[in-house]
Parts: sequence; C-alpha cells; structure tokens
Amino acid sequence: MADAPRNWFAEGGDAYARFRPAWPDGIASFLADLAPGRRLALDAGCGGGQLTLLLGGHFERVIGCDPAGEQIAHAPAHPNVRYVAAPAEALPAPDASVSLITAAQAAHWFDLPRFYDEVRRVAAPGAPVALLSYGVARLGDPDLDARFRRFCYGEMGPFWPPGRRLVESGYAGLPFPFRELQPPPFEITAEWPAEAFVGYLSTWSAVKRAGAQGETALARFAAELGALWGDPDRPRRIVWPVRMRLGVVEKDA
Repeated sequence: MADAPRNWFAEGGDAYARFRPAWPDGIASFLADLAPGRRLALDAGCGGGQLTLLLGGHFERVIGCDPAGEQIAHAPAHPNVRYVAAPAEALPAPDASVSLITAAQAAHWFDLPRFYDEVRRVAAPGAPVALLSYGVARLGDPDLDARFRRFCYGEMGPFWPPGRRLVESGYAGLPFPFRELQPPPFEITAEWPAEAFVGYLSTWSAVKRAGAQGETALARFAAELGALWGDPDRPRRIVWPVRMRLGVVEKDA
C-alpha cells in the first residue's frame, strides 16, 4: 500500500458508497417491526443509500432523500427504493403517509426544528423516528488501534465539525420531541484489508475539510498503518458501536 499511494480524494461520491461501513440488517428489521405498516419508509440524509437499501428489503416502498446529488448518483438500486434530491427540511412525501422515518449519520447536518416539523407532517400515527449514528471504530490490534486514534483525535482533531461530538454521543445532546424508546444494542462489524480501511478514512469530513493537509496526513497514516498491518490483504476485524435516538410520532386524535 505504501509503495503506490492512491489519490483517495479523487474518488468523490463513489468512495463514500464503496468504503462506508454497512449497517447490519438487524437494525432495519427491528425498526420495521416497530412501524405501524410496511407500505412506505423514508430515509432522510440518505447519502449513498447504505441504510436505505436495507429498508428496501422490509418495506413496499422506500424514499431515500439527500440534497447531495452526487451521493444519490452512486446509491445502489433496489426495486423498492426511489432516491430523491431533497433536503431533510422538505421531505418528499405526502402528509401522514410514512410508517418509518430514519436519519443515519446525518441528523447533525439538519435544521432540526424544520426537520421535526416535516417528520410530524409526513408520519403516519405511531410511526417511529430513528436518528442513528456510529462511534469511532475499534481495531482489535492494540498498536493499530492506538495509531488510528492518534490520527482521528490528533492529526484530524482540529478539522472535525462541531457536529462530530453529537455523532459520537449518539445525538444525546439534541432535542428530541417524541415519545422516546430504548433500542437494543447494535454494532457494525467489518472484515477489511488495509486499503479498504484507508478508503473509509478518506470519506471523513475532517479529512476533506483539511484539504491538502488532510491529503498529506492520510498518506502518512496509510504508510505507517501498512507497516503495522502486516500483509495488506489480510482482513482485520473492525467494530463501530451503533447508537440510536428512537421515538414514536404521536398525533392528536
């Protein structure tokens, strides 16, 4: 990996679709079981459609919306899924039509009062709304994990947007005006070679905000990671803890 550095910054939306970790299907199944129906779900701020795709296996129709057209362009197709270029503050669904509203790794970018107004408008009575996030990855090897955390909190620390703290806390600090439920624990796991892990890091908002400095830091980290990883094609287990704010949209009779 260190012998032929890759220009991760040329990947764009394709890198996001390829290298972001996949949500476990158990999350989609759990949320679908809470929904008052299976006709329509809506995934706001869907990005490359990682969660949207899973919901397509549990609902007759799913709308994935995101204001970033490049992200949607690389989202995977599914017969039950339709992608729409639209912000979370203007959800593309009729009133009282949606049985589940989700926002995965995205709510910290929203104008929350406007988003919540839209959630109330489109939600069917009793529909759950879930704000999902995953925390900082854990690598099983202590040396790899320590070097990764220096990259995350040290080199990239000054470039994280303020919303990053909300992501790591599972949106615990956000207002959430719904009847709240306690979800079961979930985690994301992956078995990745070194190149896939570095590809994931290239999608970080902090790395992109750092510009040329981020590109240099990522290349340096990739070289040091390669030395610690050993065989770069050897898959290593990576775990992300999943957090969720989960509630029910209750409407006046």
